Amino acid sequence: MRAELSLESALIARRHAGRRYLVFIVLSASVLILTFANLMIGAVSHPVGDVLRELVRPFTDSGTDLSFIVWKIRLPRALATVMGGAYLAASGLLLQVYFRNPVVGPYILGISSGATLAVSLAMLTPLGLRLAYLTPFLTTLAGLAGAYLVMTLVVAVAARVSSGATLLIVGLMTGYICSSVTAILTALAEKEKIKGFVLWGLGSFSGFKWLEIWIMLAFGGLLVLSIFLLSKPLNAFLLGEEYAASMGVSIRRFRLFILLAASSLAGLVTAMAGPVAFVGLAVPHMARLSLATSDNRVLIPGACLMGAIVTGACDLIARTWLSPVELPISAITAFFGAPVVIGLLLKRGVKM
Repeated sequence: MRAELSLESALIARRHAGRRYLVFIVLSASVLILTFANLMIGAVSHPVGDVLRELVRPFTDSGTDLSFIVWKIRLPRALATVMGGAYLAASGLLLQVYFRNPVVGPYILGISSGATLAVSLAMLTPLGLRLAYLTPFLTTLAGLAGAYLVMTLVVAVAARVSSGATLLIVGLMTGYICSSVTAILTALAEKEKIKGFVLWGLGSFSGFKWLEIWIMLAFGGLLVLSIFLLSKPLNAFLLGEEYAASMGVSIRRFRLFILLAASSLAGLVTAMAGPVAFVGLAVPHMARLSLATSDNRVLIPGACLMGAIVTGACDLIARTWLSPVELPISAITAFFGAPVVIGLLLKRGVKM
């Protein structure tokens, strides 16, 4: 009898593993297809062969118009959407593990509000004129500074409290304070400056430069790799802090690492692309449903791939739906993410 049960369990595990391999193949192929679609499609679309020819030859200032469009405009943007979606999904997954709450997202700790406040100071006040020498990266640097300032506050609070609910409330209150100051600055700003700030606040992956791409790849990639290498402690943490401690996990240090990594990933994307809603909240659930597991060794790469797909698809829709008018990406991700979140709230028995 035991032998039959063991054989049946092995067959079920093998079927699940085969399904996951298939899902990963489909997700990886979808990322490549969407990335290439973002290179081909725009205000002016180009054939596959022409885009491929430009990709295989290095860019030069004396190149064709298509070469400039591919290498300077569309390729950086396509890579930014892939990394941005992956980082937001990984951030959301970490926070859902930390709080053991399926409806927590990466901006719940006030990181987005902190970045928005810093950008409002740079764009709506005379401070931006004094820091004009930092152009064209002033907005990015200001967003990063604001995000990490709030993150530092959150990490300092996390070192003093043991309750996730308390930390959640502190993050929400910090976000409200930052939002209120931003609203005051917006009300006092000149009309000409408000338009640019509002557009940034809606979120967009347009205008990315290669230096920003390398920054995202280096810092974000290192963080995601670190998260993946700690998948086993994350699985233990998901089962409770007492269980994780019995497995040799340093709870205080690990809690700080989760907050630091999640906040850093969300802050990096927010600083460079503006707030991008719902990706970090909805995508981890999609990964759990698609991969039928709560094992973070599988979920982390799966969520990253799915986040890249969702963000890439939403960015493509934002660019082309009402072309030549470009829609803010947060408007598209909200249309996608809100029904997913509502469905999760209405569905009984949602578990981590």
